[in-house]
Amino acid sequence: MPLALEAALLELGRLLLDQPLPAVLRRVADLAVESVPGADDVSITLLRKGEPQTVVFHGALAAELDERQYGLGYGPCVAAAQAGATVRIDDTAGDDAFPHFSAVAARRGVRSVVAVGLPDPDRCQGAINAYCLAATGRQAVPEEAQRALELFAQYAAVALGNAAALARAGERAQNLQVAMQSRAVIEQAKGVLIARHGLDAEAAFEHLALLSQRANRKLRDIAAEIVDGARSAAGR
Repeated sequence: MPLALEAALLELGRLLLDQPLPAVLRRVADLAVESVPGADDVSITLLRKGEPQTVVFHGALAAELDERQYGLGYGPCVAAAQAGATVRIDDTAGDDAFPHFSAVAARRGVRSVVAVGLPDPDRCQGAINAYCLAATGRQAVPEEAQRALELFAQYAAVALGNAAALARAGERAQNLQVAMQSRAVIEQAKGVLIARHGLDAEAAFEHLALLSQRANRKLRDIAAEIVDGARSAAGR
């Protein structure tokens, strides 16, 4: 195992849980280029609600060819992400598996492609994609490079899964905080309406809902205006 790959795997294992997902994605892509021979351009595809997206790339050509696959609805990166397996094109000029994509890739100077599906789809479903450029003189991504990329993907899946879980937890916490704040201001607005119009709690909420519907605005925004208006009136 090349020392560079050993160092990359060691760093992947040390990626901190408190790092945001974009930073982890960027470092994973950079490490792949630095440590896997034949990976001239690299991208990471993640499936979000079944739809593939390139979340980070090293080399604009990788992003361009990823997007071409998404537009076609198939390609090595899409297939690898969906199956959690390795998909390889040795020669884009003579490929029959993905002919439309391969023809475009060949015209853009890509000789071969290896896409390795992440091995833990329950936590993070996607693929690491390596593009070998014809200008480098290599005939294809070397077999040892594919094995290195597959090993790299195992370590990367853990780092990406941890970062994705952290991002989801943060999003849930933020949504919960927003919901609690919205509920608080709605309850305050109900109190204003109860005091102002002699309504009960249910009628006050129905009044808020009616105002929201008529104005085509969010209930919490209507409630916030009522509360702010009451505070302003009290301060006069």
